[in-house]
Amino acid sequence: MSESSITNHPAPDRTTFSAQDTVRYIWQGLGLPDEALQSLQISGDEKCLPSSFKIADLAQASIGLSALLAALIHARRNSIPTPIVSVPRQHAAIEFNSEKLYTVAGQPVPSVWGPIGGLHKSADGYVRVHDNFLHHRHGTAALLGCSPDADRPEVAAKIAGWRSTDLESAGINSNLVIAALRSYSEWDALPQAQAVSDFPILLRRIGDAPVGLPREMREANADKCLRGLRVLELSRVIAAPVSGRTLAAHGADVLWVTSPNLPDLPSLDRDCGRGKRTVQVDLLTPEGQKELDALLDGAHVFVQGYRPGSLASRGLSSDTLAQKFSHRGIICANMSAYGPTGPWANNRGFDSLVQTCSGMNVSEAEHYGAGEPARAMPCQALDHAAGYFLASGIQAALYKQATEGGSWEVNVSLAGVMKYLRSLGQFDGKDGFGSRGYNQITDVPEEYLEITETGFGQMKAVRHSAKVQGTEIGWDITPNPLGSDDKKWLEVTRE
Repeated sequence: MSESSITNHPAPDRTTFSAQDTVRYIWQGLGLPDEALQSLQISGDEKCLPSSFKIADLAQASIGLSALLAALIHARRNSIPTPIVSVPRQHAAIEFNSEKLYTVAGQPVPSVWGPIGGLHKSADGYVRVHDNFLHHRHGTAALLGCSPDADRPEVAAKIAGWRSTDLESAGINSNLVIAALRSYSEWDALPQAQAVSDFPILLRRIGDAPVGLPREMREANADKCLRGLRVLELSRVIAAPVSGRTLAAHGADVLWVTSPNLPDLPSLDRDCGRGKRTVQVDLLTPEGQKELDALLDGAHVFVQGYRPGSLASRGLSSDTLAQKFSHRGIICANMSAYGPTGPWANNRGFDSLVQTCSGMNVSEAEHYGAGEPARAMPCQALDHAAGYFLASGIQAALYKQATEGGSWEVNVSLAGVMKYLRSLGQFDGKDGFGSRGYNQITDVPEEYLEITETGFGQMKAVRHSAKVQGTEIGWDITPNPLGSDDKKWLEVTRE
């Protein structure tokens, strides 16, 4: 189904959907073969995480979808029936908190939040400030007329004099990340709310190319579903990195490209770096642009999670790459905050801010019933689901290359995931909050954990929750400092 027909197709009532129903709905919307759905074995209705939202359904479905697509590709390249796929519900829900649930050298994960981030009272409501990156923290302080090292009380006092939407707009105009707290009705009244697709994975053919899997994947393989796939990932902060991590778990060679001009985010990078080789490229220099071009020449998939338009301005738009690689085809996968259309399409954003501006935090607080103005979900569910959906879209595009040919573009957004999760409905009142949370590694059953040696010391972390019968799933490469690896693709070993 084309992107336009998916977007315009009337949405069904999804409030009674199980995780299996979600997989079936998206699978069929992407035009994938129905017979493969028989290989998916997921069940259960436990809530698993304390929230009014059906996060466990979303976790099990998004991870299950990505694994079933890996199984479909494995079946095609080996000329076998699609193998059985299973995803334990509790394990999937725990994996949605993976960036919190690990230790390195016996030490727990440091906080990702800066000193001024979070919810602040404004003159007419509340705003949420995101300050994980130092330049965002300093930029927010400057916008408010504070010194770069301003503390939380000083920042709070300045924010109290602003109207919420005025500060949000000023932040957008200053390339910062500040969101006004809204209710559902306030969000629904915005043009951007109408622009967000009701279908969470947008797949579009963007050019002609020969039919078939990439050359490095044409031989049968016995171990991992995606062995031979080359993924060039330019991203930071959970959502897009989760997509690359997922593809790596199924055997893809993922080269994670980061900028030397951005700081390391230890808490997130250690978790999301599993399975990837890491290189640093400075796209602000001619040398860096040449290095990236050389890597693109060998890539089958190009994943980017930076602000929409920022890479397109450097000749890296999907349409430009499709034209350049029409002789073999390429898959361009984009992660954004608010989707590819609408007045907010080019805005920066993160999971916590989308939760804030879209009404989710207000609704969660209302269901909890403690009189709070806002309540965040117990995990970065939008980030994680978006990552698995992007990995799914990439694999759907890969399957279509194998069967139809062409170059393909995949678009997934945090707001699109928000819209889908909201459409599943919420538990009544406080009913969803009785589940335990998984906020530290000691809360996690040992069978869901693995121990590996990394460039930072021994790492104990949540292993991938999906299983594909007859294949290996897991990460062959452990996290290392950013920029540790050679800027070249691995050679495919022939048996």
